[in-house]
Amino acid sequence: MKNTINTYVETHKDRFLTELFELLRIPSISSIPSHRPDMDKCAEAIKASLEKAGVDKATIYPTGGPSIVYAEKIIDPALPTVLVYGHYDVMPVDPIDLWHTDPFEPVIKDGKIWARGADDDKGQLFMHVKAFEAMVATNTLPCNVKFMLEGQEEIGSGELTKWCAEFKDLLKADVILVSDTSMLGEDTPSITCGLRGLAYMEVKVTGPDRDLHSGLFGGAVANPINVLSKMIAQLIDDDGVVTIPGFYDTVNNFTQEQRDQINSAPFSDENFGKSIGVNELVGEKGYTTMERKGIRPTLDVCGIWGGYIGEGAKTVIPSTAHAKISTRLVADQDFHDVTAKFTKYFKSLAPAGVTVEVEAGHGGYPYQADINSNNYKAAHDAIVEVYGKKPVPFYSGGSIPIISTFEKVLGVKSILLGFGLDTDAIHSPNENYPVGQFFKGIQTIPLFYKNLVK
Repeated sequence: MKNTINTYVETHKDRFLTELFELLRIPSISSIPSHRPDMDKCAEAIKASLEKAGVDKATIYPTGGPSIVYAEKIIDPALPTVLVYGHYDVMPVDPIDLWHTDPFEPVIKDGKIWARGADDDKGQLFMHVKAFEAMVATNTLPCNVKFMLEGQEEIGSGELTKWCAEFKDLLKADVILVSDTSMLGEDTPSITCGLRGLAYMEVKVTGPDRDLHSGLFGGAVANPINVLSKMIAQLIDDDGVVTIPGFYDTVNNFTQEQRDQINSAPFSDENFGKSIGVNELVGEKGYTTMERKGIRPTLDVCGIWGGYIGEGAKTVIPSTAHAKISTRLVADQDFHDVTAKFTKYFKSLAPAGVTVEVEAGHGGYPYQADINSNNYKAAHDAIVEVYGKKPVPFYSGGSIPIISTFEKVLGVKSILLGFGLDTDAIHSPNENYPVGQFFKGIQTIPLFYKNLVK
């Protein structure tokens, strides 16, 4: 099977890239309303690609936002079914002056594809379409395949959540296969086994009913900025531990063996610090940097403001002070529960003389794969065959809320088989994707299917 598919891919690799470039040229930016026609054009292009690849049927489902493309090929209902998820929307390209090439005119340079969406997620999505095509063309497709490709991931996947609930029967599958994540490196293959969840809050501290002269009123009233700063300082102790009562109650603590696996990946604190311009790393005491940013929950202030911030001096005690605060959550934390606990605790920190408001923002559940499952083993063995190395189980600090939604709504676990790299600059100017990773993905995906039905 491997040689047959590899021969097909080698024969058609130039066409694969040409077709990918056609997709990358479509500026399918979901967050900008004027690009809605481009979203529709991209959905039609993906539908056509799937039909060309050999699906039995492909349908575009309209939603309250960009459409969802669904397709399937059922070769035998008794066989396992893989549901492939990906997204065809991309991030805006600003600041455009930092791009070295036109973001929507893909080029290959230094062994990489340079374009918006090259990695996230058109390049990785297209690997699945071409791997499927290769299996169909060589008569080696070993199981049923369904595709669920959306255009709203970069704006929260709100419509997809509702659509999944409505079409739950249509989406029945044994595993959801996702390539929207990264590997630790080309020489350090990995499988993303966990994603952190998110609870986001905005807080407001109010003192006097208007800004006051700091000379006439200073020392007589509470200054909201001073109060807010002191309240925030109490949210994390000197050991880097979040002080919210009950914050860690449901945290899934890893065994030492699991922690050793996580830390088996090549990683240098010194190099990591240099890469972001800091001379020392800090975090929760008793955990490595890899653990702190992957399997431990965190709390961070993302923005803080109040009073006069213009040029020159203005001596005022501000009426209000504000901050945006995020918590990254791990299994088995619930973002609704964390938000409620944060709100109660934060308000309890307020002294007399001020009032405190907490507004809950967006949130999402964490996700953790079962590394002892047959699905994980199928992905593990596929990577070993292509890369010649065992993949490291990697727990990402980021969040993809829709993955946990799939588990809760569809009752199906996901395998995060991503081939991007940290150097791919997703969401940033000069996004890129190594050509080698694109084709290794196409080689690996059919082996996952093969291993799944053993």
